[in-house]
Amino acid sequence: MSDSSTSGAPRHAAGVAYREVTDSKGRVYRVGESDRDLLGHSRTLMVYLPWVAMMAISVSEYAYGSAEDTLSAAHGWTQSNTFWILSVWVFFQAGIAFPAGWMREKGILTARRAMYVGAALCLVGFFALSHLHNVLAAIFGFGVVGGIGSGLIYATCINMVGKWFPERRGARTGFVNGGFAYGSLPFIFIFNYAFDTGNYHEVLDLIGVYVLIVVGVCAWFFKDPPKNWWPAELDPLNFSGNAKSAASLAKNPPATKQYTPKEAIRTGMLPLMWVTVVMTAGVSIFGISFQVDYAKEVGFGPLVAATSMGLMAVINGIGRAVVGWLSDLWGRKITLVFVIVVLGLAQFGVIWAGHLHSEWLFLFFAFVSGFGGGAFYPMFAALTPDYFGENYNASNYGLVYSGKLVSGLFGGGLGSMVVDAWGYDGAYALAGGISMAAAAIALLLHRPGRTRVRDIAANPRPISREVV
Repeated sequence: MSDSSTSGAPRHAAGVAYREVTDSKGRVYRVGESDRDLLGHSRTLMVYLPWVAMMAISVSEYAYGSAEDTLSAAHGWTQSNTFWILSVWVFFQAGIAFPAGWMREKGILTARRAMYVGAALCLVGFFALSHLHNVLAAIFGFGVVGGIGSGLIYATCINMVGKWFPERRGARTGFVNGGFAYGSLPFIFIFNYAFDTGNYHEVLDLIGVYVLIVVGVCAWFFKDPPKNWWPAELDPLNFSGNAKSAASLAKNPPATKQYTPKEAIRTGMLPLMWVTVVMTAGVSIFGISFQVDYAKEVGFGPLVAATSMGLMAVINGIGRAVVGWLSDLWGRKITLVFVIVVLGLAQFGVIWAGHLHSEWLFLFFAFVSGFGGGAFYPMFAALTPDYFGENYNASNYGLVYSGKLVSGLFGGGLGSMVVDAWGYDGAYALAGGISMAAAAIALLLHRPGRTRVRDIAANPRPISREVV
């Protein structure tokens, strides 16, 4: 297929020339400005800073299960009380993603301000968990306020990476997302071995201050690229200029246009992604909430229980980075289905290990469950801009990620009810079945406007025009 293009005088922003190039689908790419022109340094910093901030807030979710027994004893709460506190946290952590994204895209809330507000709210959340004995007050303080704070930070970090790396976002998104899991590792062991009713005030207060400082320092450097920005070194019309990026784009071509949230919903793909997130995240949250308790239930010692949770957190995070890299090679959808199937099989493996009373087998399936239970998050974070573009990604991903607010209810609180009614075997079997159903639904996903990747590979140079 031949090319045809016209050009005019380039535009300027802050003294740097750029052009707007339109491909045959009508998508606009802003080219000419390098990351150093816009930031004053390499965009790689927009990977490492979000990663550090994500590690800081990971303690709220991934280490919480290890703190539950001490919290119950210190405040006089039941096990159900502590589970519902986490469930409410998950609800608001996921629920704030869309309104925060909408405010960012309307210019009401900058990325830096979102991070500052989130850090302050996280501090309030840990103070509430430390000092409020009334369970409803703790639910509001940690669950609502702390959940909103963590959600603001999480959504801002993920969207920052997607905006700065539109050409090869899988590996970067996975790397940043991984910090949200393994960053909790030190706190898992602190909560299991150095956290008791005599020091819980000091430990929780210090964690709150730690989150505030780390996130605040990272936020100072946050800055979004201009709308439609595309790396200057890569031609958006034929993907020439960087072999690795070109190979990734062949498997994961750019969105055909910049979809608004309403347009993304009308494609049918965003609702399908939302349903898949609801189911898969519910299974993941169930594993996070109950793995330590199940280990103790079947007679494994506290070291195995803590190690299994620590192993889950580490592999959960590393798995996110690995599948992000794989998705650049295999394609996002294939990688997503693979991950969800692995998560489902792991649930049945945990039951098997418990029946055999095999500690090593249990740790192995904790490893597998950790891998599957985290790796699907960066896939959705990368799929959303792949399907719907970067300009409205904060809102679109906010809608997709909001599925987790429903997951938090049946993964934690309702999961506790299922355990009470059916026992751990029944609950884990149900979780495995739900995960398999989610994998089947994920097979229905396809890119709006581009139904087959092989068609893109066969015609890599679309008819295009350049506008100024």
